[in-house]
Amino acid sequence: MSEQQLKFKCSDNERLKSESNFLRGTIVQDLQDGITGGFNGDNFQLIRFHGMYQQDDRDLRAERAEAKLEPLISMMLRCRLPGGVIKPQQWLGIDAFAAEETLYGSIRLTTRQTFQFHGVLKSKLKGMHQLLHRLGLDSIATAGDVNRNVMCTSNPIESVLHQQAWEWAKKISEHLLPKTRAYAEIWLDGEKTETTDHEPILGPTYLPRKFKTTLVVPPLNDVDLHANDLNFVAISDNGQLVGFNVLVGGGLAMTHGDKSTYPRKASEFGFVDLKDTLKIAEMVVTTQRDWGDRYNRINAKTKYTLEQKGVDAFRKEVEMRTGVIFAPVRPYSFTERGDRFGWVKGIDHKWHLTLFIENGRILDYPNRTLKTGLAEIARIHQGDFRLTANQNLIVAGVDNTDKAVIEALARRHGLINDGVTAQRKASMACVAFPTCPLAMAEAERFLPQFVSKVENIMSGHGLSAEEEIILRVTGCPNGCGRALLAEIGLVGKAIGRYNLYLGGDSAGTRIPRMYRENITENDILNIIDDTIGRWARERNPQESYGDYVVRAGIVRPVVDSARDFYD
Repeated sequence: MSEQQLKFKCSDNERLKSESNFLRGTIVQDLQDGITGGFNGDNFQLIRFHGMYQQDDRDLRAERAEAKLEPLISMMLRCRLPGGVIKPQQWLGIDAFAAEETLYGSIRLTTRQTFQFHGVLKSKLKGMHQLLHRLGLDSIATAGDVNRNVMCTSNPIESVLHQQAWEWAKKISEHLLPKTRAYAEIWLDGEKTETTDHEPILGPTYLPRKFKTTLVVPPLNDVDLHANDLNFVAISDNGQLVGFNVLVGGGLAMTHGDKSTYPRKASEFGFVDLKDTLKIAEMVVTTQRDWGDRYNRINAKTKYTLEQKGVDAFRKEVEMRTGVIFAPVRPYSFTERGDRFGWVKGIDHKWHLTLFIENGRILDYPNRTLKTGLAEIARIHQGDFRLTANQNLIVAGVDNTDKAVIEALARRHGLINDGVTAQRKASMACVAFPTCPLAMAEAERFLPQFVSKVENIMSGHGLSAEEEIILRVTGCPNGCGRALLAEIGLVGKAIGRYNLYLGGDSAGTRIPRMYRENITENDILNIIDDTIGRWARERNPQESYGDYVVRAGIVRPVVDSARDFYD
């Protein structure tokens, strides 16, 4: 087959990557175009490889269209932050930028353990990237068909094991980054090179689709490993990291009405020693690079490659490429995945304070000046901040002498609220409206009031404020809110309507099944009222809601997501 025929058969994303001159495109020229606030042609997609998405305020679309104005276009930027660690001085820099240079003034903590700016106008983009560079940060490869921000179980300096895992998260992130100088040239005025960009791992057309990697320290599954393409589960001996169990092929995204798409749990490949970690990571990526579907983009993720080629064949290919034979999986188990709120003391005798940030949105509200409070803490804090995969924030490495003043600041600004229930802390949503172009229904703006209604239902059935159900809402089936690993998951179908999924487990190791399709909030609340009432009356001791609805036959468990998710 000729190169021209191959391009014709491949998805158009493959064409634009191959013609992009290693992700440069004509972004530089677009930055000079003052006629539109957005990017033209291929550049609309190419800026994603630089960590940005083009968005507009959907609340204003109709009004601006009536006035014959272009939509209010701006960019969302996602920072690369392996393991979610950020220094206080870096935080103060991004805090100032959000306040002074974005349309919304907020910092948004994400489910990928980093932060996003929303509402950055095109004229502000270069200054934003240069600020990140001065702070020692960047947004390289946080979107697009590459390995994205590498996640790691939170609070890595709580123990030696956590610290070691976080160090590996940084190594993997750096190892799998694109090598092109496009980012430096475009945003940092880097020295231009004539030719010869070389991508030894990702290849000249990068990966078939996005790729996500995590490091997990049992028994805490806070990163939801089954939502990710490649996972390293830390195995220790006498408190020291000795290697990883490797799991490949997880993912939650699907498309409404297309049964060729489905969520899938990651498959166990086996155990590897520490010395082989980077080699294994690289060759899982290159195998997916070479084997992934570049013709049908909707089935191009690693989970579909494993289904199409077979788990054993994929594993053997990685072994052949690395020269490493996977050892049998070593024992591990997960017991929880929520963040550990409040103060925790580490073995280094320092303190770590986990703060609940509803939906990860850091902004000053009446009587809750979250953004100001975190900036005040950052000005005096000698440790660092750690962002969690559940959209919360840890003030980490606090000396005993600073503990009282940091707690006082947190309470004064509403960052600590003793009245927040366990249920609210166990609930999460993606951004959705008004900025996400993929949103079909509300999520972030819907969740707080919805949780209050669920709390009233739980209280009405005699359940205490310490009871919790993993509850998640996502505005579309793309999976950002990880609703398809929840005990109760809502996936947006249309304005005011959702598909309701029940039966995930509290540890995040079971995918829920769709219980009702395309229903309203009132319908959902009626179902929740009935099933929570039965759970309260009929459950076994310590039985979670997700386990109960499966045991009671309300839903059948999803045993093999690739085959019986839709049955």
